[in-house]
Parts: sequence; structure tokens; C-alpha cells
Amino acid sequence: MRVEKVHLENIRSHVETNVTFARGFNCLVGGLGCGKSSILYAIDFALMGDPMGRSYDYLLREGADIGKVAVEFTHGGKTYTIWRALRRREKGIGQDMEQLKLYEEDRLIASEKGEAVTEQLNAITGLDKELYREIVWVRQERLKELLDASPRERQKRLDELFGLSDYEAAWSGLAGLKKTYEGEKSAYERDLDVIGMGRLEAEYGKTVEEFSLIEADLGELRRRLAQAEKALNEAALRLQALEESRKQTEKLQRREAQLQANVVNLEDLCARLADEVERKNLLLAKIDERLRSLETEEKRHREKLREVRLKADQTAEELREYVAALENQVATIRGEQEAAKNESSAFERRISGLTAESRCPLCLQALDESYKKDLLERFQGESAERHRRLSELQKNLDELERLHSVVNTVVLSLQALSPQIEELRKRADEERESLERFSAEFASKQEEEKTFREQLHTVRMEIARFDLAELESAGKVREEAFLQHSEIKHRLENEERRKKDVALRMNELKERLDNAQKKVERMGRIERILDVIEGVRGVYRSIQPKLRSEFIAYLQRMVQQVLDELVGAAGPVLTVRVDETYSPVIKSEDGYERDVSNLSGGERTLLAFAYRLGLGQLITQSRTGHGLHMLLLDEPTESLGREDGSVDRLAESLSRLKAIEQIIAVTHSEAFAEKAEHVIRVQKEDDVSRVSIEE
Repeated sequence: MRVEKVHLENIRSHVETNVTFARGFNCLVGGLGCGKSSILYAIDFALMGDPMGRSYDYLLREGADIGKVAVEFTHGGKTYTIWRALRRREKGIGQDMEQLKLYEEDRLIASEKGEAVTEQLNAITGLDKELYREIVWVRQERLKELLDASPRERQKRLDELFGLSDYEAAWSGLAGLKKTYEGEKSAYERDLDVIGMGRLEAEYGKTVEEFSLIEADLGELRRRLAQAEKALNEAALRLQALEESRKQTEKLQRREAQLQANVVNLEDLCARLADEVERKNLLLAKIDERLRSLETEEKRHREKLREVRLKADQTAEELREYVAALENQVATIRGEQEAAKNESSAFERRISGLTAESRCPLCLQALDESYKKDLLERFQGESAERHRRLSELQKNLDELERLHSVVNTVVLSLQALSPQIEELRKRADEERESLERFSAEFASKQEEEKTFREQLHTVRMEIARFDLAELESAGKVREEAFLQHSEIKHRLENEERRKKDVALRMNELKERLDNAQKKVERMGRIERILDVIEGVRGVYRSIQPKLRSEFIAYLQRMVQQVLDELVGAAGPVLTVRVDETYSPVIKSEDGYERDVSNLSGGERTLLAFAYRLGLGQLITQSRTGHGLHMLLLDEPTESLGREDGSVDRLAESLSRLKAIEQIIAVTHSEAFAEKAEHVIRVQKEDDVSRVSIEE
């Protein structure tokens, strides 16, 4: 893993800062409090997420509500970028999870959920929080922490980092497990069923034999019960059929009474209907006789019309119209007759006047005798003609009056007879219709009476077939079958309860035997497990020192190699030996060994750095499968001076450490920074940190 770029917004004294790192030895240099270490804290926050203490107060710039950090790094040939942000809230400062994002190249691979991002980072880099903060990042004043610790504390801490403490924990855990298994085995050895397995087997055998005998008895009882149940069912079905027959007979008896009542009622109704039919026939005969009489009288009157040469089948309305026409003719003739009489009287007066005087009756002029004679003859002829006309008119009038009298008399008679005839005909039709209804009903009721009589006869025959004695006999047979069935069933239930009790006792014995057998088998397994536990504990007890020895040998070589590089050819020869507590001992050129407490400040710093670097390589290799690729150092020049060249040698040594891909060191020492391959200068003005890259 190698950090490429770091972006800070409102992180401690950094308002907005962008830092670019290179491969090899990078040095952040500047005065005290200028914001150098803040960049390392920002990297830690971006990668690990958790605060160094209880809160993020040490990170967010005072007065700012939001702070952001972005770290771009490469690993395995790929580039990754992680963004984290802080937000000030009422309850304090916390992460703004909405802005938490992890990119692989330009692809978002995790966001918003801290656990998902942490899991992805661990899968990519192999670094967890403990490994990063204990090995990768050597914080200020903690370089010599392991050297200053007591041997026991140092051994315990490094055993944990190397994973050797797991063997001690396993050895201790197996002791408790061994005690548990020994207690379980002791309990089994005192168990009564385990001790008395022979007695249990004998008792179980007797119970099985008893169970078999009960099974045989149950088989016989079930067979007899099936026969008794069959006989009971047959008797019950027979009795049920007879009971149904009895119920059917009772229904038939009720039907008989109903049919008898229906027959009696129909007999009475038929008698009443017969009387009504006879009465209707008599009444209809009287109506027909009266109707024939009126029709004869009507026919007689119509014969009078034939006598006067009129149609006899004319309706009363037509005859009335004819009478009205006759009356009009009579009135007309009488008018003509009156006019003729008046004209005749006028001619008589003219003739009288002409006879008495020889004057014209019209113009009153005198007439000669010849003309008077002709005129008289003419007047007399016209008078005779008028008398003849009057005679004809009177004759016609007499004829019309006679015809009018005959027709009018017929009309009056027909007007009186027609309503009576019509009424009688209507009444005759109604009476015939009523007679037909009564006759039809009479016939229907006779048929219904016949049907009821036939049904009554059939029902009485059905009733006669039922035998009450047969029903009583079937009841006795069913009762005997029920008693026999109940007795066998009771015996069967008792045997089944006995079987259940024996089966329960047999199962209990079987379960106790099985449990006892399992306990015996368990005891055998426990004995084998105890042997295995004892062997494993011995292995754990022996493997831990062996592994520790191997780790110590590798650590000693790594520390010696780094220390030689730090001291260089011009420095004193310092030989390192690491004992079983991981405590380094320095052997000088004169052969004397000195522990850490007897070293000078510079020697202690160089040894601490070599010790931490060796541990880092070893622990990283054992935990991740690869060496330490990146190292973060915060003020590593503690107790080193420019005069003795220790600062220069440390810087030169760091620049030569090719096994570590990238080193980022924070220092205020200009001499230390001079040896760096990539120098980043941090300055602070007006409480704001600014970064510049030195070429």
C-alpha cells in the first residue's frame, strides 16, 4: 500500500490542504505546531474511521461545522480513494456517513455504511486498526514504548501481536475442558443405571415377554370384537329397518285417516254438486222454454213485415229508420194533398165566377162567349184533374198510413221483445257455463274420490303388511348383540390399557438401557478425549516456546540488519541479541553486554527504531502474508543529535530501506529532512497551515 494524495478540509489548522506523496522516503518538515502531525491524523481517520480517543474533537477545526478528508492510495496495481467527513451536531462531533465513500479507480465499491467500508479496506490492504496503529504508524513519543516496558509486559504484548498468546489461551482453556470431562466421567461412573445394566436388561426381557402375550390376547379379542361388532351392526341395521318400517306404517296410518277424511268430504261435495247440476238443468229448461216463446212471438211479428212485402230479418234500428222514412212520405203527401185542395178550391171559385160573370178571373176583362166557353171547359178539365190527383194522394196516404201502422206496431213489439230475448239468451249462456263448470267439477271430484279410494285401499294393504311382533323380536336380538359387544370391548380396552402400561414401562426400561449404553459409550469417548486433550495441551505447551524462538531469531536478524544500516560503517559496531522476553541486549566491540537502560539516548533511539522496524516486518508478514510496505513516523529523531551524525545516519538509513515501499516521516529537524527524497514543507500563518513541495 502506498499513499499518493491527501486532501484536508477544516482538519485542525488545515482549512484546505492538498498533499502529494511519492514512492520512497517522504518528509513533512516544519516548526512546532504548524500542522505536520495533523496530516498523519487525517490519514489515520480516513483509513480507520475510529477516533483516537472518545471523540473527534482533536480533528475538526475550531469554529467549523464540517471537515473532510480524502486519501488516494495504490495497492496491487490499482488506485483507491476513500472519503470521510466530520459534522458538528448538538450532541458533539461525529462522522457524516452520507459522505463516506470508497472508490476503486472511478467505480464506487462501498459507501455510507462504516462496516462495509472497513471490510473492503481490510480485504484490499490486509491492515486492521491494531496493526496500523501499532506497527505502520509510529506515533510521537511511542517509538521506545516497547523498549521501556518490563520484560513480562513486552513478552505478553508481542505474543499477542504474533498470535502466540492464542496457544497459551488454548492451553488454559483445555485445562478447564479437561476438568469438565473428568467431572462428567465421574458422574457416569456413579450412575445407578450404568452400574446395574444387567438388572435392567433382565427386567426389560420380562417386560418384552409380557408385552408379547398381551399382543396375542389383544389379537384374539380384536377378532371376537370384530365378529360381535358385525353381529351388532347387522342386528342394528335389521332393527333400524323395522323401526323405519314402523315409522312408515305410522305415516301410512296418518295417511289413511287423511284419505278417509278426503273421501268423506268428496262424497259430500259430489252430492252437493249433483243437486246443483240438477237445479241448473231445471232452471235452464225454464229459460229455454220462455226464450222459445218470445222467439215465436218475434217471428209472428216479423211475418207481418212479409205481409206488407218487407224483409223480415231487418233489425229494429233499420225498421225505425224505415218508419221515419214513411212518416216523412206521409207528411210530404199530406202537404201535396193540402196544396191540391187549395188549388182545387181556387179553380172552383174561378169557375163559379166565370159562370156568373163573363170576366176573366185573372185580369177581370170581359170575355166573349166562345172564349168563356173554352176557358170554362179548360178550367173544368183542370179541376177534374186535380180531383183525380187528390184521390190518388188520399189513396197513397191511406196505404202509407196502413204500412206505417203495421211497421210501427212491429217496431214497438220488437223493441219490447228484443231486450227480453237478449237477456234470456245471456242468462241461458251463463247458466250453461255454470252448468258445465259444476258438471266438470262434479266429474273431477268423482275422479278424485275414485283416486283417493284407490290410494286408501293401497295404504290399508301396506299397513296390513307390518308385523309388530317382528319389531319386538329384532329389538331383543340387538340388545343381546350390544351386551356381548360391550363385554368384549370392555375386556379389549382393559387389555389395551394394560398393554399401554407395559409398553410405557418397556419404553422406560429401553430408554434407561439406551441412556446407560450411551453413557458407557460416552465414558469411552471421554477417556479418549481426555487422552487427546492431554496430548494437545502438551503440544500447545511445547509449540509456543518453539515458535517464539523462531520469531525471536528472525526478529534478531531483522533488528541487527536495520541497526547495521542505521549505524553505518563509520559508527560503532553494535551487536544485538534478543532473549526469550523479546528484550534486546547490545554487545559492544569490547564484548560487554548492555541492556536498554545502559544505552545512551542516541543508541536507544537507533535501537528503538531498528526494533520497531524489525517487529513491523515480522508481524506484518505473519498477519498479512507480505512485508511492511508503508511506514509512518512521527518525530523519529528524538534524542538524536546532529553533532554525532546520528540524525544523518538515521535519515540516510531510511532512504536506503528499499524493503519498505514508502516512508512518511514528520520532523522539525532540517538535517533529517535534507536526506529525504521528497520534502513537503508545512508552515502556519494566521492559524492556517499551508503546504509546499520542495524540488
